[in-house]
Amino acid sequence: MAVKIRLRRMGAKKAPFYRVVVADSRYPRNGRFIEEVGTYNPLKDPAEVNIDGEAVKKWIANGAQPTDTVKALLKKSNIIE
Repeated sequence: MAVKIRLRRMGAKKAPFYRVVVADSRYPRNGRFIEEVGTYNPLKDPAEVNIDGEAVKKWIANGAQPTDTVKALLKKSNIIE
């Protein structure tokens, strides 16, 4: 099972809001997920990022791979190097 840490799109049309989730890579973007580990709101100025660092580090230690966008958010939040 390939586990990814990725964004799940929420919110209305033209008003995106994202949840950072841990999901099996075979499931669709907004489909089933294992755990929600944070949120990302790009509409705020500056963008609002709330991520549970301990949970993310635990999942990465267990082999989960963050997507490129989530990896950039984690670096901006100083959760990973």
